[in-house]
Amino acid sequence: MPTTSRSRIVLATTAALASLTAAAHALPQTTETATHAEPSAEPLAGLRVLLSNDDSMQAAKASHTDGLGLYDMRKALCAAGADVVVMAPWQVQSGKGTAVTNGGALTLARRTRLPAGYENDCTGAPSGSPVYGVCLSDDACGAGTPSATPADTVKFALRSGLAAKAGWADGPDVVVTGINSGPNVSAQVNDSGTVGAAVAAIDDGVPALAFSSSGDSTNTDFPVANYRANAEFGTRLLAGMRERSLLTGKFAVKVDYPDVSTGRRAKAPLWTDIGHGKVVWHDYAARRGSGDTFDIVPGVCADRPGDSCTETVRRADSTALLSGHVAVAPVTADRTYGATVDGGKNLRKLKHYVEHDAPRP
Repeated sequence: MPTTSRSRIVLATTAALASLTAAAHALPQTTETATHAEPSAEPLAGLRVLLSNDDSMQAAKASHTDGLGLYDMRKALCAAGADVVVMAPWQVQSGKGTAVTNGGALTLARRTRLPAGYENDCTGAPSGSPVYGVCLSDDACGAGTPSATPADTVKFALRSGLAAKAGWADGPDVVVTGINSGPNVSAQVNDSGTVGAAVAAIDDGVPALAFSSSGDSTNTDFPVANYRANAEFGTRLLAGMRERSLLTGKFAVKVDYPDVSTGRRAKAPLWTDIGHGKVVWHDYAARRGSGDTFDIVPGVCADRPGDSCTETVRRADSTALLSGHVAVAPVTADRTYGATVDGGKNLRKLKHYVEHDAPRP
């Protein structure tokens, strides 16, 4: 997606989220205090993690919209003892959802020079903790080479790539996607490549967590402070889920983290539902003359006539995020209306953990 389009989208997202403020006070509050055992120095020791995203592994833009969050998550996971292998899209693939490529070839490009400050994060990892970009090519990945989609990277890693490059014949224990530059909430979850990559994992029965971070007040820049806070919280959340045997391939867990770059701490995690509001509206009415070309014009859904996209879900993820909470929501691969995975047993256990025992930011 061109930079100008992405900027319009994130600006629209900020304005639309503001329209949800009035609903935030209705959210039930969780207990802020919880008794926790003394954490282990390496609570994720022995855990094999496939790390992917939809923002690529380039991490070259000053706005931090092309994969820097992935490196902060890698750093936190390795510090907690996990063995992490990165296989991510070669280029930014924001908005690709669960799209897959049905022909051609995939090529891996190993990154040998990591972003400054992240070079020595995973020294000593059994796999060597390699970072790969995955492109659509039968030759080397170049600057203009098309990229694999987020779902491509996870499916490839699970079905072939990890066995070939890391020796993980049995695959990873969990797939972590993100940290995405920008929230993935409400109806736009359907478009999210970060969530799409996690869904690809549970399609193969592998537990998955998808992490996204809010930007600054303009939502066009994504401070490192937000990524680091999200990565630290996410690693502790994953450790708690592992300790309590809450990791399951039956559904993915989506985590959206608020902006903390101004020094305001995130509030306690809330168990939420994915909202129905459309935070961003893609309009295609701008026709170029009388021809067959129509511009893609992202806009603020609340500005549409009749405001038909207003959020109506009481415990919506977008509303929780706007009020400063970490928003946690389950995502199932079963699109059947009203479907409940395994009678809701695992969901109830995870909901209780999030509301009562999960780490606090």
